[in-house]
Amino acid sequence: AGADIGALREPGDAIQDLSVRAEEALAAFPKPTLAAVRGYCVGGGAQLAVACDLRFAEEGARFGITPAKLGVVYRASSTRRLVSLVGPSTAKYLLFSGELIDTARALRVGLVDEVLPPGELAGRVAEFTRVLTTRSQLTQAAAKEFASGREDRDAYWAAQAGAGGDREEGVTA
Repeated sequence: AGADIGALREPGDAIQDLSVRAEEALAAFPKPTLAAVRGYCVGGGAQLAVACDLRFAEEGARFGITPAKLGVVYRASSTRRLVSLVGPSTAKYLLFSGELIDTARALRVGLVDEVLPPGELAGRVAEFTRVLTTRSQLTQAAAKEFASGREDRDAYWAAQAGAGGDREEGVTA
């Protein structure tokens, strides 16, 4: 769900630093990442889910970004990532209020990509993971960089596409 709230009483930002390092590692991972959410996804848990490329949730899951309830300042990098995902208005709503939202609203605002009936989340995640493994790793890596704002790598990825066999294999298939 998130961090141990009691640990936030400790001086310093060790807990928050750990969450941000984990978030950055997920965002920088070169392959697609997928969060599977069942139950509560709050605080640091939501921070990690937002850092993933895709988020699938089981009906009944609840999402919240709660620093306003705790007097904690959400890091700039985390805030930018949230804004990029759900837009400024929804990000402000979540950050200002600390309120939890349900899966229907999370889907509507773009916080999750799919909502599954109870008992179907694991199967859908496994199925979708298999789909991803059959798709072009080159395309996925380039799309991940471009989606995160790395437009300076256009020439690099064009050269990689020209040198690799993914296009020929895909067109032949």
